[in-house]
This record gives sequence, structure tokens and C-alpha cells, in this order.
Amino acid sequence: MTDELRSALRGRLDAVDARASEVVRSSTGENMISRLGVADWLSLGALFWAWVGAILFVSGEPNWAIVAVLVGFAFDKADGYYARKTGTASAFGRQIDSFIDIFAYLVSAALLYHVALAPNPVVSAVVGFVVLTFGGLRLIRHNSEGFGDDSGTSYYRGTTVVHTHLVVLANYFLLQFVPPWNGWVAGATIVAVCPLMTSDYKAYKTDAGHLLVGAAGVLTVVGCLALEFGVI
Repeated sequence: MTDELRSALRGRLDAVDARASEVVRSSTGENMISRLGVADWLSLGALFWAWVGAILFVSGEPNWAIVAVLVGFAFDKADGYYARKTGTASAFGRQIDSFIDIFAYLVSAALLYHVALAPNPVVSAVVGFVVLTFGGLRLIRHNSEGFGDDSGTSYYRGTTVVHTHLVVLANYFLLQFVPPWNGWVAGATIVAVCPLMTSDYKAYKTDAGHLLVGAAGVLTVVGCLALEFGVI
């Protein structure tokens, strides 16, 4: 064996040893899991319930799916509340929150339209694409620019993914109780509001707003359970 070949082999072995050591370190406390705090685990709770909702949607159980997604919404709100109260908010946590919002609000909204509202698969593909595109861009923008400030009151730039999700939910109930309502009209209203997520509209972040959204969530759960059990 020549000196050059021996040197090349030694260098390759050293590289493998270094990589192996890195893998060992990453599995013993230096990986991302070790960075997760309580708020981050609450966010992952929201992801779990969003996934449960997705399974229920594709299983043909939209009412139970909506309930599951709204349980995830409660976890999503709890993580932000906990982070603010304990002073543990971080850029890392905001990235996790935005990642989970994709599934908790955007994917679930697209699935609800597809399963319960869409007149055909082509329309569903278009509406779902619009929801995911503008919603994704809205989350990217928020991570990049953060909150705006207006005389001490924080605001989101553009409507939020929660607002869009509520529009899809409203269309679901309109379809149940307003005979002229149909998937075409629902799709048109959803597509119309999606660009607002990337607009310069100021969605103020207030306690009253949170209470209204929370109340809407409770009413939605009651409505879904009433539909599921034939009460209405």
C-alpha cells in the first residue's frame, strides 16, 4: 500500500469517526428535542389533534374532525399564553408555532372543503391550493416581519390563518342550514378572502378578539355535536 493511499484511507476513517461522534452527541442531549420547552410541547399537542382531525376528515367524519381540530386550536392558544406568561417566547418557538399552524388551520380547512363542501375534485384542488398558498405566504411573512405596532397595540399584517379557517367553518354551517348555499358559492367566498392574508390589513391582537374567537370555537363545537347527534 502506497503512502498516498494509506493517507487517503486514514483521512476517510477520521471523517467517519467524526461523523459517528456527532451522531452520538446529537442523540444524547444536543439535538432539537432537548431544546423544546413546555410551550413547544403544547404546540406539538396542537399538531397531534390536527392530525387526528385529518384522519377523521378522510374517514368521512367532518363533525368529529372539526371538534378534534378545535381541541388543537385550544392547545395552540395555550402555548402562546404560557410562553408570554413565563417569558419563554423565542424565535425558535415561533418557528414551531408557524409550522404547526399549516396543519392546524390551513390543511384542515382545505380538507373540510374537500370532504364536505367541494362540488367536484377539480374545484377542491383549486380552492385548497389557494388556501395553502396564501396561508403559507402569510406565515412566512409573519416570521420575517413579526407584529406591527399601533400606539402600543400589536397587530398582524393581513388577516390570519385563523380568520380564513373560520370562513371555511362558516361555509360548512351555511351549507347545512341555508338551502341555496352550495359548494360553488362556498369556494368563491373562500378564494375571495384568501388574498387578505397577504394584504396590509391590520388585524389587532386584543383580549376581546381572543374572547370572540374562543366563543366562536365553543359555538362551533356545540353546532358540530348537535349535527352529529341529530339534534338540529
